[in-house]
Amino acid sequence: MMGTADPSNRPLKRGWTTGSCATAAARAAYELLVTGNCPTMVEIALPGGRRVSFAVAMHEADGAGATAGVIKDAGDDPDVTHGALVKVTLRRGADNSGVTFRAGPGVGTVTRPGLPLRPGEPAINPVPREMIAAAIDEAAAALGGARDVTVEISIPGGEELARKTLNPRLGIVGGLSILGTTGIVVPFSCAAWIHSIYRGIDVARAAGLPHIAGATGSTSEKAVQRLYELPETALIDMGDFAGGMLKYLRRHPVPRVTVAGGFAKMTKLGQGLLDLHSRAGEVDLGWLANTLHDAGAPAALVTTARTANTALQVLQEADRAGFPAGEVVAQAAWQTARRALGDNEIALDVAVFDRDGRLVGRSHGQAHSALPRKRR
Repeated sequence: MMGTADPSNRPLKRGWTTGSCATAAARAAYELLVTGNCPTMVEIALPGGRRVSFAVAMHEADGAGATAGVIKDAGDDPDVTHGALVKVTLRRGADNSGVTFRAGPGVGTVTRPGLPLRPGEPAINPVPREMIAAAIDEAAAALGGARDVTVEISIPGGEELARKTLNPRLGIVGGLSILGTTGIVVPFSCAAWIHSIYRGIDVARAAGLPHIAGATGSTSEKAVQRLYELPETALIDMGDFAGGMLKYLRRHPVPRVTVAGGFAKMTKLGQGLLDLHSRAGEVDLGWLANTLHDAGAPAALVTTARTANTALQVLQEADRAGFPAGEVVAQAAWQTARRALGDNEIALDVAVFDRDGRLVGRSHGQAHSALPRKRR
């Protein structure tokens, strides 16, 4: 008798970010605005160059503008926005105004500093803005329309959904954020992700690589690859699982490992957290303020750190003050990572990057060596 396949062993289905859905809705709304007809399917380009198609779930038009909507499919990721309708309304803009953005119902507005967008801006992140603008450019060229449009994004029920996210704590009011850096949602699965980390280390060891790097995300991965001119096989998609990677390396060592990540994630590592996901703990701004104080930071920067909205705000203020907060965090993160690696000969360093991939801190001194051997 043949057994049935175990559904728990099937590959996890990837999904689409709100940014991708908004881009597809904008592409459909543009065609409706210019031609009076709305397509049933639209194709867009993701940041990596891959082209994907989306079904258009709804459309409507009046004399003032055109609206189209796409249903968010998060795949197997437990995303609160799964099944939400992402709507985009396009209206003609003033000559030479380009593409401008507005937050419609269910999309938030930034009210505090420390985020990639200034206070007062709609919570539509930079990469989705670039994706939407590129899709409109492409459609304008194909259909002979103008590029000057106002893009209003709305998500029915978004304000209620946003209460289940970190948006209220971050000062994003009125709804959800339009997010995404790759356009794709990778399902969150501890077991699957950690398994992929182990396999990546195994491959690097089998290839005899002298140096690998585990990164928290795509920006830090690209940055650390450039910094050390590493081959693709040396890059470990560590994500939030710093502990999983380091503890596996403790049992399956390589000559050298770099831990790379953004300022906020590396601050968490410096605090002593080995799981860097928000569910495991937030950035402890009190800890950060005390650590900066002990490192000799200006009093004004320490005060800002205690009352900041985000770690990004602290980094921005440190840059303005000319204080190397990234270096301080890198050293603290190194201490946590070194303890996780244990007393062995693995050389370790930590690299901290900002959101643009700029190196803002690197561990030094002991950072490029193992801990001294204990006397027996």
